[in-house]
Parts: sequence; structure tokens; C-alpha cells
Amino acid sequence: MITPKETLLLIIDVQGRLAQGVVQSATLETNIGKLAKACAILDVPILLTEQYPKGLGSTIESLKELLPDNVAVEKLSFSCCGTPEFMRQLRSFNRNDILVAGIEAHVCVYQTAVDLVEFGYNVHLVTDCVSSRTEENRLLGIRCIEKAGASLTSTEMAIFELLRVAEGEQFKAISKIIKG
Repeated sequence: MITPKETLLLIIDVQGRLAQGVVQSATLETNIGKLAKACAILDVPILLTEQYPKGLGSTIESLKELLPDNVAVEKLSFSCCGTPEFMRQLRSFNRNDILVAGIEAHVCVYQTAVDLVEFGYNVHLVTDCVSSRTEENRLLGIRCIEKAGASLTSTEMAIFELLRVAEGEQFKAISKIIKG
């Protein structure tokens, strides 16, 4: 079970040109937004990456607006773990459970998740927060990430697991997010 004190949300490469071309891009954007809002309420840190932003554009506006204090880690390696600055930031949070969201499921998300598992992190792939340009590649990425040792979860499953109880101000705020 994930807890707010042990969890970090990693949002991988949800950038303009990439985000527009993936399967169910609007749903992906909505779900990642819900997850980011809930994590903010629960004090779960968020780490954001961008793959070659000069060529692929920056993080989509809706996420930038939700994460005004987050500066994306720029990378050229497909795995986030291949970027020293990413690893420095990840380690600085001292969290063991990593919720993984982003694109593309069969490339950057896959390679990052496998590396994180190999480094000993508990990886929780948020399946309705990942996509690829084709559904086949999305599903293949999810399957291979699970086979590598990650757990599968969904936006609502992760949020309610972090929340734990249906009471208090956090629950009220998160209920509004879930209902949209």
C-alpha cells in the first residue's frame, strides 16, 4: 500500500507535440491532472521531465498551470534514470514508492520504470495515465513494465489508496477532483 510520506509522482514527458499524438490524449491529460491535484493536497511531491523540449515542446499548459513551482528536468536519454540531474532530484525526495505517469508507455515510461525497479524502487504504473501513439504500443509497454516488476494501478485507485479514509478536509477536496 502506498502512503503520502513514502510516495512520489513522476510525470514523464507530457509535452506538446508528443501529448497531441497519443491515444486518448484528452483522457490522459484529465487523469494526470486529477492525480497531480490530489498529490498536491496530500503533500506528495511531483517530479516532472521533458524529453528534448527544443524539439518536442514543453509540458502541456494544463499541467504547467497545476505545477507552477515544478521545473521540468530536461533529458535526452529515454530513461529518466539516464539523466544525472533527474537521479539527484529523485534521491533528494527520499521516497520509495514511485507513481509513474506519462508518455510514451513503450519507450520513456517503460525504460524509466524498468530502471527504477532495478534501482530498488517500488514502481506503481498508473495505467490510465500513460499512453503511446498506438494502443498496441501502449498495451505492450504496460505489459512489459508489469513483467519487469511494477505494480499496476489507476488514477482513482492510487488517489484513494493514498487518502485511506473518507473523512476530513482532504477527502472533501479530493472528492471534488474525482467528480470533476
